[in-house]
Amino acid sequence: MDPNRHSQSESRKSATVVFGRDAIRVEDVVALARGDAEAVLDGDLGYRARLKQGQQLLQALFEAGEEPIYGISTGVGSSVGNAIPPELAGELGRNLFRLHGVGTGRILDDDEAAAVVAARLPGLARGHSGVGAELLERLCLLLNERLLPRIPAEGSVGASGDLTPLSYLAAALAGEREVSFRGERMPAADALRVLRVDPLRLSARDTLAIMNGTSAMTGLACLAIDRAQKLARLAAAVTAMVSEAIRGNPEHFSAQLFALKPHPGSVRAAAWIRAHLQSAPAREPARLQDRYSVRCAPHVIGVLLDTLAAARETLEIELNSVDDNPLIDFERGGVLHGGNFHGAHVCAAMDSLKAAIASVADLLDRQLALLCSPETNGGLPENLVHGSGPETLVHHGFKAMQISASALTAEALKLTLPAAAFSRSTESHNQDKVSMGTIAARDCLRILELTESVAAIGLLATSQAVDLRGPAACSALSVEMRDAVRERVPMLEGDRRQDVDIEQVLRLHRDGRLPCLAPSDGSTVET
Repeated sequence: MDPNRHSQSESRKSATVVFGRDAIRVEDVVALARGDAEAVLDGDLGYRARLKQGQQLLQALFEAGEEPIYGISTGVGSSVGNAIPPELAGELGRNLFRLHGVGTGRILDDDEAAAVVAARLPGLARGHSGVGAELLERLCLLLNERLLPRIPAEGSVGASGDLTPLSYLAAALAGEREVSFRGERMPAADALRVLRVDPLRLSARDTLAIMNGTSAMTGLACLAIDRAQKLARLAAAVTAMVSEAIRGNPEHFSAQLFALKPHPGSVRAAAWIRAHLQSAPAREPARLQDRYSVRCAPHVIGVLLDTLAAARETLEIELNSVDDNPLIDFERGGVLHGGNFHGAHVCAAMDSLKAAIASVADLLDRQLALLCSPETNGGLPENLVHGSGPETLVHHGFKAMQISASALTAEALKLTLPAAAFSRSTESHNQDKVSMGTIAARDCLRILELTESVAAIGLLATSQAVDLRGPAACSALSVEMRDAVRERVPMLEGDRRQDVDIEQVLRLHRDGRLPCLAPSDGSTVET
């Protein structure tokens, strides 16, 4: 394989993330995950010297043998009581990642795997883990060259860190197991050979430092935050279009109203909806007070926005923390043994976000029901069927789409059960209170997938409503949203398969090509 093959991806990198120097944000992880940024290790000589100092201190303590050092002079987990003979200490490095090669389920896609690698770097780069510049630079190389471990999604309890998922990262560094190299599956050793670098010979401390952190759950959580921000903006746009289609009362979104209950997320969601409706033709509302799924939508979307703000704060603390064990105490010249690898905070953030996202799915599903029913849609045809005359009796419009949205919503709601509630005692009762944070992050991504599909159905239905009402009766942004959809999906004029329509709208949304996500509308999706 040509090592220059990735040049096109390299050329689109517009940012540099410097590990060891910069505070890492959610956006940095997302940019690195997508290949839009370059990962670099701080080249400052003083910083490099401190990394070396940490390694030397750990080695000196090990050689002195005056106190046990977990995972170096002792066994790991419930085997902590085993004293490792010095001549066998080198065996631990390989055995630790080999024994944890027990993941199951789907393989994380390249963006997800890259997010995991990106999330592993900042904590290790703090210098308290006793790993050297060579290992950190190799992690940067993996990101920049898109040489990514193939990580099974299942198998982490999220406390002793993400041991099983991160073992696949350690194995890739050591030239074992399989990787995705620029989109192609191959043995790790072959991919390293293409890059003309040797596999790393990982010490026990290197392997434990790589594996003993919360980076799988945290990397996936960063991707979830990015997607949930865009979902919130789309939900506000769909809500505005539904309000307009059913001849709703725009006063429900007034600034004066939300100044009296100023939760930041609700204020923001109402402002988005209000701005969307600003250019709508003046008309009398069909009802004084709309049903709750429209009238109270800023409160529901607002909870998502406020939950995102709290989750972001939690994740950025986690990203910039030292989250493995044991850790170097430079001031004392010793080692700290503790439980910074526990993912309780990430789990709590993801469990909360799961519920907020699924609530938006429920909101959009209820709005679709209003739109499809002649009793609640302000005079539109039942199920948004196009046309008139007897031929309309054999067409069904959005009837089946509503069934699909209900199924998607039910599945999203089912997954909101807190993962933290399922802590299990495992590993000979050493890991007897675990976080389940990785499960929460995976659940969150699945709920996002389901809710994005509900939103896509909602946008298809509201675009149909714009066509049925006529552009002159709608706001400028509603027409722009309809036009963006119509570039990929024609109006529904008779019964046809619509699964491909949903997929097309999902692509528009995920690629940021819908007008409500464009910077030109004066809004951003950041919280």
